[in-house]
Amino acid sequence: MGRKFMGSGGHKKRWRRSALLMVLGLGLGAALAVGAVSLYVEWRYVDRILPRAQAPQAPVALVYGAGLAPGGKPSPVLAQRLDAALALYHSGTVGMLLLSGDNSDRFHDETRAMVRYVRERGVPSEAIQEDTAGLSTYDSSVRARTVFGVREALLVTQRFHLTRALYIANSVGIDAWGVAADEGRPTTRRYALRETLSRVLALLMVWAGAEPQYPSGAPPPR
Repeated sequence: MGRKFMGSGGHKKRWRRSALLMVLGLGLGAALAVGAVSLYVEWRYVDRILPRAQAPQAPVALVYGAGLAPGGKPSPVLAQRLDAALALYHSGTVGMLLLSGDNSDRFHDETRAMVRYVRERGVPSEAIQEDTAGLSTYDSSVRARTVFGVREALLVTQRFHLTRALYIANSVGIDAWGVAADEGRPTTRRYALRETLSRVLALLMVWAGAEPQYPSGAPPPR
């Protein structure tokens, strides 16, 4: 009886070990797949990131929203993007700024803050387009093409975000190049995990031809 009991216990241990190895193998495989997809998105259009001084002429600079600071002012990250776009506009590299922000919450009007910021710094109203339904990088990029008719653009955002934005924009029909708003500054790894997962999601949405939350027009009045 003792030998039979120990044999049964050994069988259970082997089964558990096999199950654990299978789970670990599946987890490793999934992690490798996520990493491979993320790297593909990251490197697909990396050659289209240029220093601001070498950026090609384009009709419009697409600036992605990045949150607000207390008082309804652009966050430091967003202000950095807007400053880079202002430099492109004032140098004559672009003739229009498309400011795409999230206006879905009555207390979080990114687009209005972005418009106010660039107007205070010398950009006239006729050189500004407002997208109040830029709820995500994907939505902003698709809507730039389908709602605002953008065919060529310079994308303005931080380097960690720029490769994903370029992948989406070029994949949905925009001839897009990128200018890093944090050009010349140390690269941050703060968003590394989030960007890895976001790149995978971006590829899936592009392949699926996903619609933005607001395919046309703007969010309904709040």
